[in-house]
Amino acid sequence: MKKKTISLIFIMGCMLVIGFGSVFNPNTSQAFSPQVIQHGATGDDVIELQARLQYLGFYNGKIDGVFGWGTYWALRNFQYEFGLEIDGLAGQTTKNKLVNASNYDESFVKEQIAQGRKFTHYGGVEKEKQSTPKRAANNKGTEKPEPTTNVTSVNVPQGFSQNDIQLMANAVYGEARGEPYEGQVAVAAVILNRVESASFPDTVAGVIFEPRAFTAVADGQIWLTPNERAKEAVIDAINGWDPSANATYYFNPDTATSPWIWTRPQIKKIGKHIFCK
Repeated sequence: MKKKTISLIFIMGCMLVIGFGSVFNPNTSQAFSPQVIQHGATGDDVIELQARLQYLGFYNGKIDGVFGWGTYWALRNFQYEFGLEIDGLAGQTTKNKLVNASNYDESFVKEQIAQGRKFTHYGGVEKEKQSTPKRAANNKGTEKPEPTTNVTSVNVPQGFSQNDIQLMANAVYGEARGEPYEGQVAVAAVILNRVESASFPDTVAGVIFEPRAFTAVADGQIWLTPNERAKEAVIDAINGWDPSANATYYFNPDTATSPWIWTRPQIKKIGKHIFCK
């Protein structure tokens, strides 16, 4: 009887240790609910999802608890990079992978949101530098975040994340490989011009994966491995070179099937692409 009592106490003690270990493990998720998180969802689950994706450099939009298209495509990119099923749904397997790969300070994040501060680069630097800095007007009269420091975007111009650079390079390679270098920079510039425009999503991922926006997304060429030339074109565009002359559309007249695109005011032709507003 005495041996059984000792064994029972030992087992209970082990359970308590495991329980306390999960409480004090900073990577353990206490905020994620058991429910699958999907596009259109709102609330605490989405705040944690956005924060963890931003911590890893996949999401650079606002942490606002609203599962929009920017969050959706950031999640798909995370799933792709981590070898998960790419469905844009945060089920238990995806949530477990996020928890293991990132940290989430729930009280800190929610305190900043309550104060009206919206994150653009959560994690990776001191907490006082993590929420959005003062916004300064650019030369177009619109607001743009000042460059920020991020562990995932070291040496990346204007605070763009490594994920932004990679995604844009994928798009340029999928859309314009074989085009003159100027034309590849112009395609990258169109993406950036759309990010700046109020008529399009305000993130790189949102612009690229907007439905029916880019042929490379529709036919899967967005996932081809880009060459260094495509990456250089993206950097040149981010640094201010815009051979498209502020275009927000382009098309190949030999393959275009939409009559609507011909109605756009044309600016110039570079290689096979016509750039227009």
